[in-house]
Amino acid sequence: MSVEDDPQLGTTTLPLVVVLSGPSGVGKDAVIQRMIELGYPVQMPVTMTTRPPRRGEVDGVHYVFVDLEEFDRQVEAGELLEHALVYENRYGVPRSQVRAAMETGNHVLIRVDVQGAASLRETLSEAMSIFLVPDDFAHLEAHLRSRGSEDDDTLRVRLATVEEELREAEFFTHVIENVEDDLDATVRAVAAVIRAEAERDDREAIAV
Repeated sequence: MSVEDDPQLGTTTLPLVVVLSGPSGVGKDAVIQRMIELGYPVQMPVTMTTRPPRRGEVDGVHYVFVDLEEFDRQVEAGELLEHALVYENRYGVPRSQVRAAMETGNHVLIRVDVQGAASLRETLSEAMSIFLVPDDFAHLEAHLRSRGSEDDDTLRVRLATVEEELREAEFFTHVIENVEDDLDATVRAVAAVIRAEAERDDREAIAV
């Protein structure tokens, strides 16, 4: 363990719900994975999707896999905090999964894209929000190029979208730079703002 000897995030008597967002390629997944590796008391709700499971994926662990009819039923019942169509498949954050994550006593991290975060501001306005930004746009561009999954035209569109997404930073509680080649520094910064919020005396329970 290299970030700190005692990776605590303040009191979990009233677990926080933290929306973690940022542009594509900024490193949201890497930050969350590192926090889990270091033993921070955080929990991620399982996302619901209509896409079929891939080899090795377990229902209820990697995703909650449902058909389109069930997904629509969840939407109509108001059981999804946010939902979106991504590459012909639908994804959403079930209220039940967030509640289950909160019942563990850990703080809950909901990782969503910028559009998902905008939806959550409407349905979960009490949640704390963190927006990750690159410490240098060139670093983010390099990460996207290194994926090798898009041609130049598609990449140009993606980069233009990233520039638009970065303008959404003003709508978040906290904006944190993801430090290139120093993931632990970013984790420290994320942990610090979560800890400060968790230790506020006037905090109230979040209803999901």
